[in-house]
Amino acid sequence: MSVGQKTGVSLVRWTAKEFYKLLDHGFFRDGHVELIEGVIFRMPAQKNFHFLSIDLTRRALETAFGAGYWVRAQGSLDLSPYSVLDPDIAVVQGNPRDYKKDENPTNALLIVEIADTTLGYDRHRKASLYARVGIEDYWIVNLRRRQLEVRRQPAANIHPRYGFGYASLTTLGPTDVVSPLAAPQARIAVADLLP
Repeated sequence: MSVGQKTGVSLVRWTAKEFYKLLDHGFFRDGHVELIEGVIFRMPAQKNFHFLSIDLTRRALETAFGAGYWVRAQGSLDLSPYSVLDPDIAVVQGNPRDYKKDENPTNALLIVEIADTTLGYDRHRKASLYARVGIEDYWIVNLRRRQLEVRRQPAANIHPRYGFGYASLTTLGPTDVVSPLAAPQARIAVADLLP
């Protein structure tokens, strides 16, 4: 018997459609929010060094991927009927004009989160969801340790929150280089992602 059955209390999950209606009606004007599997999370305000890393990462990835790819900074992705996330960086195939003005991309070739205060959230909750929806290449720029955490090979796993995780984790320092799975010819210096 579940806790909900014992107490009569249940969780109500918001759909992406309902979430967008809340936003259209002016809810959450005082802060940034994301919808993850039906739960709305309020995100902390970002400091300048966080935004610097977002911009540095965006520029490095635009150079690495070149034409035919859209490197989106803090743009929404509709990852499931219950999840609308705003990753710090998402690389999607195509150009901005390839997408309808009222529809967000539903997948990405690479997602990068810049983490300081949200490091645990990005490593666990977001990583599990990204793995579950099939994001092959997920990076976390760890501002605390000045490292890049590269997660690959999404796989079912009973331990992470949403039943999926990454089978491969590589941690790189400022002197290392990394190549995105979708742009293997590119070599990006980890230092270029750090403020």
